[in-house]
Parts: sequence; structure tokens; C-alpha cells
Amino acid sequence: MANVFRPRADLWLRQIAAFAVLASVGGTAALYYYGPPEYTRVGYAPLQPTAFSHELHAGQIGMSCLYCHSNVEESPHAMVPPTATCLNCHNQVRANSPLLAEIREAGKTGRAVAWERVHKTPDYVYFNHSVHVKRGVGCVSCHGKVNEMPIIRHDQPLSMGWCLECHRNPEFALRPPSEATNLDWSPPVGQTQVEVGLHIKQQLAVNPPQTCAGCHR
Repeated sequence: MANVFRPRADLWLRQIAAFAVLASVGGTAALYYYGPPEYTRVGYAPLQPTAFSHELHAGQIGMSCLYCHSNVEESPHAMVPPTATCLNCHNQVRANSPLLAEIREAGKTGRAVAWERVHKTPDYVYFNHSVHVKRGVGCVSCHGKVNEMPIIRHDQPLSMGWCLECHRNPEFALRPPSEATNLDWSPPVGQTQVEVGLHIKQQLAVNPPQTCAGCHR
């Protein structure tokens, strides 16, 4: 009986199978490098159960980031402020405003306000806020000018590629650590961002990891 397939058919099949495997691995790697859409959603600005304007609080009033995100210098997590932090002011300021009904109710019942999360890293990524802030990476670098945002939005992609670019060239993001939460900081007159960043990089021995184990633990 004559062979149905030519002698080279087995080789072709192996090549096709190998290509399919490589394409799958490459596609998965690209997805993880650039980041799943739910974590790189630049412009995402969900409505919150109670409207909170960073433009008003951090911009016009001039409240420090640290008043609400009090753990950012010591903890891996920036922390969403508890209701008690809001009521420290709003027990006196606009205490009866209908816009703050959800906050007052949460304060009475002890139930947390169901804030919609805007920024999130995947579960397989380790990110420590305190390490970055203590080395002089400003809030603006990742979160943008939140003091100009009436509604907080996802400002930067926060993808693997975006993070690696900063780890390779941290001088573009570094500022004096004391100015990390200063949303309006700019380099001193006569100096560029790169000059300031390179000085801080050397002074604090900043050497961000570029290996897998640096962020995937």
C-alpha cells in the first residue's frame, strides 16, 4: 500500500508544532511584559460612592498626601484612609452636607466605604511603596498630578515594560526624598531633572533590580 504522507510530512508537523508552542510562549510573555489591560488602564477614572476631589483637597487646600496615605513611607501599601480620617475634618466642615451622607453613615456603623480601586498591580507582582518613596521617587511619577484631578484617574501604564524602563534609568524619576510627596516640586533653577536624579542615585546608592526576582517573589 502506498504511503499517504510524504517522508517530509513528519518534519513539517514537528515544525508546525514547535512554531505553535513558541508563538504561545511569546504571546504570553508579551502579555505579561506589557501588562494585562485591567492593570494598565490609562485614563480609567471610576465614579466613587462619595465624590472626592484631589484637586480640592491636595491642590486648593494643600493637604499633604501623608495625611490620608499615612503609611506610604513605612509600608509596602499606601493605604486607603479609614472613614475616621475623613471625619476628622468633616465632623466640623460641611458636617451636614448631603454629599457626605455615605461617609457619615459609614462612621456610625463602622462599615467601610466601598471605594472603587483605581490603581492595582497584579497578584504576581511585588511592589513596595516605602522603598520607592524613601529613595525619592515622587508620587507624581506613578500617579500623575493628582492635585489637578477632580476625579482620580489611572495616569501611567504601570506595565512591566514601563517599570523596567524606570529601573534602567531611575535618574528621570528621582528627587530629594523629602520632596517625594510634593506634587509641585521641580528641579532647582540651573539644574535639570537628570542632574538631580544622577546625584541622588549616587548619593543613596540607588540600584533598582532588573531581574525577575526583584519584583516576582
